[in-house]
Amino acid sequence: MSQFVDECQLNVRAGDGGAGSVSFRREAMVPRGGPDGGDGGRGGDIWLVADRNVASLIAFRDHPHRKATRGVHGKGKKMNGARGDDLEISVPEGTSIFDLYAGTVLADLVGHGDRWLAARGGRGGRGNASLAAPRRRLPTFAEQGELGEERWLRLELKLVADVALVGYPNVGKSTLISRISAAKPKIADYPFTTLEPNLGVVRTDDGFELVVADVPGLIEGASEGRGLGHQFLRHIERARALVVLVDLASLEGISPAEQERVLLRELAAYRPELLDRPRVVVGSRADIEGTVGPAFDDFDGMRCSAVTGAGLNELVTTMVRLVDEARTAEPEREAFVIHRPEGEGFLVERGDDGVYTVVGRGPERAVALSDMTNPDALDYARQRLNRMGVDKALRRAGVQDGDTVRIGTFVFDYDED
Repeated sequence: MSQFVDECQLNVRAGDGGAGSVSFRREAMVPRGGPDGGDGGRGGDIWLVADRNVASLIAFRDHPHRKATRGVHGKGKKMNGARGDDLEISVPEGTSIFDLYAGTVLADLVGHGDRWLAARGGRGGRGNASLAAPRRRLPTFAEQGELGEERWLRLELKLVADVALVGYPNVGKSTLISRISAAKPKIADYPFTTLEPNLGVVRTDDGFELVVADVPGLIEGASEGRGLGHQFLRHIERARALVVLVDLASLEGISPAEQERVLLRELAAYRPELLDRPRVVVGSRADIEGTVGPAFDDFDGMRCSAVTGAGLNELVTTMVRLVDEARTAEPEREAFVIHRPEGEGFLVERGDDGVYTVVGRGPERAVALSDMTNPDALDYARQRLNRMGVDKALRRAGVQDGDTVRIGTFVFDYDED
């Protein structure tokens, strides 16, 4: 199997939630009506989605940052803010996702359509209309929008070739792949320069990507192991399409027709199903053809020259067509979606400096969404924390009056009363 590891770093930041609104109805003869502040919209999520039409991670090399839009703030008259747009990021099939710093595996997107929630958008803050209660009829505060998640990821992909270049040794495969992709293979004018496959990513102007493998040269008898044949042929097994390169300027005098016959015979002897793959026969080194004999001049297939560039656009167009058709013909599988749990659990940690830190999405959200400078909002946050059991957990951890407690960015001195 022809593959190499392609990896990159990716920073994702989901959209922040919109803030809730503090507003009261204004009516004739009613100096202060009831609360009518609307809720803020939720921030957009960021999803990574496996896409068979994306072949590499090259798009993230120069642009590693992705950000979703934030939610709109709420307004008076109970006008809720719109939700931020979700952002879907297409990655190749078979992409493994790791936490950049911890190194842990977060997800494997194996097949087309598989989705993973990479960053969750912040929850929108509730307006004072939503916060009204029998004991709090005229709330003078609203919740702030929650910040969207941000994280650094490492994406890793084992590239498998879409197209395998098949041909005799020294037929110009390495030169060709260096011209149509960003690959920089070792090139020399002697047989078996390439002992391992070179892979290059070809990206068209419309964003279509495919991976091309420069398979080491085949010779007659390769299917029986001659000339490292088995090691070379195994690199072709998973390619979606084949490009059979025949030399139009062969120094050995082997005609293009004979080269094609030998190459196809070796492929059939190794794996008969390889002949069922889409393929195109291309005459290489067209810039120096006509120097050998009539058998070479009679070749009526596609011609190209990696030296002059002649025919390369036509060849790339043909490869794109073959790969696109092969991808479309692949059987559909049921895609899966990976949601990360959104729990409200928490724990209490005591640091060496004596500070008690409450760690957990629920308590952190309770203080982050509240305006802690507003006495009513402060009391509301305290009630929420008590319902979660934060006060009891702090006492079990040994907190005393006057000890410092940190919840998210909110720091206060503990007072049991």
